[in-house]
Amino acid sequence: MSNTAALHAFTTQVRRDILRMVHRVNSGHPGGSLGCAEFFVVMYQVMLERKSPFEMNGIGEDLFFLSNGHISPVYYSVLARSGYFPVEELNTFRHIDSRLQGHPTTHEGLPGIRIASGSLGQGLSVAVGAALAKKLNGDKQLVYSLHGDGELQEGQNWEALMYAAGNKVDNIIATIDYNGQQIDGSTDDVLPMGDMKAKLEAFGWDVVEIEKGNDIESIITGLSKAKSMTGKEKPIAVLLHTVMGNGVDFMMHTHDWHGKAPNDDQLAVGLNQNEATLGDY
Repeated sequence: MSNTAALHAFTTQVRRDILRMVHRVNSGHPGGSLGCAEFFVVMYQVMLERKSPFEMNGIGEDLFFLSNGHISPVYYSVLARSGYFPVEELNTFRHIDSRLQGHPTTHEGLPGIRIASGSLGQGLSVAVGAALAKKLNGDKQLVYSLHGDGELQEGQNWEALMYAAGNKVDNIIATIDYNGQQIDGSTDDVLPMGDMKAKLEAFGWDVVEIEKGNDIESIITGLSKAKSMTGKEKPIAVLLHTVMGNGVDFMMHTHDWHGKAPNDDQLAVGLNQNEATLGDY
């Protein structure tokens, strides 16, 4: 799928999925999921060179790792609507014995999920390891990953950043959801991150900044630029400036909806602002 109008329609449906999944079980993380909807749609509909059916070993295809696993609603929606598993399975989100747990897991063998995530700060280490393995095996495909900006307060990320640059792991594109919000408030209030671009560059990474991180065309342009920079002995980071809760006006620009489900009335408002496109599950 590359037609811009189709990508916008896909994204609108993903937002509906997110709202309905979280509302149904009165549990989950809608804010960051909504903020990353456009990114996931572009990743799975445009950027990734992937195989079908899903193969866990990932040989000869691009890999994607979600580090901030609490935004699983957007991940599950895009995976389902990209053909990894039936869309109807979204009805089981966060149910006991479901493959669609609140944080992605691997023990039930859900297609598309390569690592269990949700323990913040670990995903970059995994992604760097996978990228290094591809280089050692002569596999020319890329590794992509996504991380929260608040997640970078975890020190393990900086060890991974240093390791990747020191070992010239130049087949990785790590994107940071740069929305300035985390569960307890703004990142500036909880623990200021400072000049993130300068920090990443100081650790030996090349950086692409996408100022309009909820604009599909800007995301395609930015990620395509990042891809063109791979293979030059430096890892690539993308700073994706998003709005938490994007697409639902009362959820936007606040951490309040980081991990809170909408009630019946709020769900109706959110769905009204995002009219169905592909059909609800």
